[in-house]
Amino acid sequence: MLKDPSQKYRPFPPVNLPDRQWPGRVITAAPRWCSVDLRDGNQALAVPMNVGQKLELFNTLVKVGFKEIEVGFPSASNTEFTFNRRLIEEQRAPEDVWLQVLVQAREDLIERTVESLVGAKRVIIHLYNSTSPAQRRVVFGMSRPEIVRVAVRGAQLIKERLERLRGTEIMLQYSPESFSATEVEFARDISEAVMDVWQPTPQRKMILNLPDTVEVAMPNVYADQIEWICRHIKNRDSLIVSLHTHNDRGTGVAATELGLLAGAERVEGTLFGNGERTGNLDVVAVGLNLYMHGIDPQLDFSNLNAVRAVYERCTGMTVPPRQPYAGELVFTAFSGSHQDAIKKGLAEWEDKQIELQSSTSTGTAKSELQHWDVPYLTIDPRDIGREYREVIRVNSQSGKGGVAYLLESEYGIELPKDFQREFGPIANDEVDRLGREVSGAELKAMFWREYIERHAPWQLLGFETESRNGGVKCKARLRHHGQPVEFTGEGNGPLAALVNGFSRTCDLRFEITHYSEHALSAGETASAIAYIQIKQADGKTRWGAGVDTNIELASVHAVLSALNRS
Repeated sequence: MLKDPSQKYRPFPPVNLPDRQWPGRVITAAPRWCSVDLRDGNQALAVPMNVGQKLELFNTLVKVGFKEIEVGFPSASNTEFTFNRRLIEEQRAPEDVWLQVLVQAREDLIERTVESLVGAKRVIIHLYNSTSPAQRRVVFGMSRPEIVRVAVRGAQLIKERLERLRGTEIMLQYSPESFSATEVEFARDISEAVMDVWQPTPQRKMILNLPDTVEVAMPNVYADQIEWICRHIKNRDSLIVSLHTHNDRGTGVAATELGLLAGAERVEGTLFGNGERTGNLDVVAVGLNLYMHGIDPQLDFSNLNAVRAVYERCTGMTVPPRQPYAGELVFTAFSGSHQDAIKKGLAEWEDKQIELQSSTSTGTAKSELQHWDVPYLTIDPRDIGREYREVIRVNSQSGKGGVAYLLESEYGIELPKDFQREFGPIANDEVDRLGREVSGAELKAMFWREYIERHAPWQLLGFETESRNGGVKCKARLRHHGQPVEFTGEGNGPLAALVNGFSRTCDLRFEITHYSEHALSAGETASAIAYIQIKQADGKTRWGAGVDTNIELASVHAVLSALNRS
C-alpha cells in the first residue's frame, strides 16, 4: 500500500445540496421491490443457472411476494431467450407480476428483446447505457452529446416496436448506468432526453432507475444525488424513481435506506446480495430492517430457511453464517452475558404475552406489552421460521445462562439459579478442554456424569417409608465403598428421616437447604428429576440431582448425588 494514497486516489466530490431534506425524514412504508436475482445475480455466478434452476428460483421469488422480477437479458444468449419464452408460453407468471428484461441501447439487441416478449401479460423494458466520465472516455470514446444520442436512439427504437406487443401492459425503464459516478447535471439531462421520447405522464409513469453501479462514495453522497435528481428533474410526478445499489464499500444497504429517505420509491436487489464484485443490495436485509421497525415489507420471509435453501441449491452460493437475518448464527449467542440477557428477555416476553392475552380478554389497556424488546435480538426469530433452540449455543465463551437454556429447551431440565452457578463452570471447563461448540446432548451427558450417575461412595439399594405418629420413618439400604449399610431414621418427611438416619447411624451431619423437583416427561413411564442442595457441618454446600419414575426415590438419589460430590 502507498504511504500517501492521495497521490493515486482522490475523494469523490460532494453534491452541492446545502438544504438537503433527507436527514430529517423517516421511512414509513415499503418501497416497490424488483428482484434482479435472475439477471444480476445470475450474471455473477461462475456457473450460471440453467433454465430449470431459474424456473425454481422464479417460483420462489413469486411466492415471497415480488411483483416485479428482472428475468434476464434475453438478447444475451439462447438460454436467456428460452427462459423468457417458457415463462410466457407456459403462463408461469401470475397476472400481477411484471417480467422485467434488460437491454442495451443497440438496435439488434432491442429487436431480439421485443421478440422475446410477445404474448406476455405485463412487462418492463429496461433500457440502459453508461454515462460516467470514465465510461465515456475509456469504453466509448464519446462526448456527452454523443452519449445522449445513444440513449435517445435506444428509446426511439423501443418505442417504434411497442406496437408489436399489443395486448401486453408495458412499463418503460431507463438507467443511466454508473449514475453514482456521473455528474448529477448530466444524469438529469440524459434522463430528460429519454423522457422526451417516451413522454411519461402521472397516469402512465416510467421508471427512472439511478444505480449505484459502483460504490464510489459514502452512502450519504448517494442520498444527496438521489435527492438532487428528485428536486431538479422535470415532471417528477411522471416518474417512479428507483434505486439499484452495489456493495463495493460494504454500504449497499445503508445507501438504499438513505436513498429511500431522499425520495426514491422503488428498489432493485437480490435476495441475499449476490451480485458482481462484492454484491448487489441484500433485499432480505432491507425488508427485515423495515419489519423490525414495525413496517410491513410486503415480502414474506416467514420461512426464510426454505428461501435460503432454494437460493443455495439454484445458485451454488452459500449464505455466510453471520449474514444479517439469514445466516445460521445470527440468532445465536455464545457469550455468557449475552446468553443470560437473551434467556431473561425471552422469559419476560412470554410473560408479557400471557398478560396481554389476559388484558385483552378482560378489556384492560394493552400498554406496551405487545412490543418486542429482547436484548440482542432485533426481531423474534420465530417470525422468520427460526426456533428458539437455535438462539443460544454453547462454546468456551459461554456462561451458565446458555448451558441452562439448552438443558431446559431441549430436555426440560430446569436447573435452579444456584444450581446453574455450580454446574455452569463445570460445563465450561469441559467445553474449554474440547475447544469447540457442544450440543445440547453433550451438555446433558456432562450433567448426567456429574450428578445423576454419581454412585460412589454412596449407592442406593432400597428405600422404604411408613407414616408414624404424624411423621415418617424410613428404612434405607445402601452400599458405602462397596460395603452394605442399613439404617432407619425419623422426621417430618422422607428426606428429613433420611438426614436423621445418616446423622444417627453414620455420624454424617448435613442439612438440606434447597429442594425442588419437576417432571421430565409425560405418560405412564414419566420420570421426575429432583434437585437437592446440602450444607455440611463445615458450612460448604453441594448440589445433587436424581432421576426416577418415583419422585420420592428421585429425591433420595439427589441427596446421595450431593453427598458423593462432597
